[in-house]
Order: sequence, then C-alpha cells, then structure tokens
Amino acid sequence: VQLQASGGGLVQAGGSLRLSCAASGIIFSANHMGWYRQAPGKQRELVAHITSTGTTTYADSVEGRFTLSRGNSKNSAYLQMNSLEPEDTAVYYCAKSLVGTWISDYEDWGQGTLVTVSS
Repeated sequence: VQLQASGGGLVQAGGSLRLSCAASGIIFSANHMGWYRQAPGKQRELVAHITSTGTTTYADSVEGRFTLSRGNSKNSAYLQMNSLEPEDTAVYYCAKSLVGTWISDYEDWGQGTLVTVSS
C-alpha cells in the first residue's frame, strides 16, 4: 500500500492550494479517504473525510472553504483549499480506511505534505 500526498507549498492568506493523494496497492473505490493535519506542537486533527460512497464530512474550521473529492478512476483523492488562513499552516496527511472514518480506523497513512500560509 502506498499513499502519496502532494500539492503543498507556500501561499499567502486568502490564496488556494489543491492537495492530491494518489493511492496504489489498494482497491481505491472500496476505501474511505481522510485528510488530517498536524501543526507544530499540536495534535493531529481531522480536516475532512470522504466515504467510499462519496459522502463528505468537514471539520468546522474548514467547512465552506475546503472541498474534498475523489477520482476512483485515478485512484486519487483531492482536497481543494480556498481562502486559506495562517491557522491552516500544518503538515497535511492523507489516509485510507476500509472499516470506518474514526482516526483509529485508518490503516495506512501517506508521508504528509507541508502547507504554509503567510499573513
């Protein structure tokens, strides 16, 4: 199993980024996909997740600004992040789960991609 997160970078507040998570070694369509983030000195927290059937859930802090989608034909999940704020600065991780969407359900994690939002 391999999850490759990409698309992070440095952006000014108010800007946008699109993160991608490319999966291999799994039946992608059968998996729930999640994005989590971890800022320095803080715990890893949920950003959003999308079930195998396409239902999405967002953290309150990103609701209305971020959009999570999946492309089963490309074995990829995409996190479109708009109106970025300095508080969004973190390492973003994608993860996959066959059983559920609690953080403990995710069996495999990507390596993370750094998002830095300057004020």
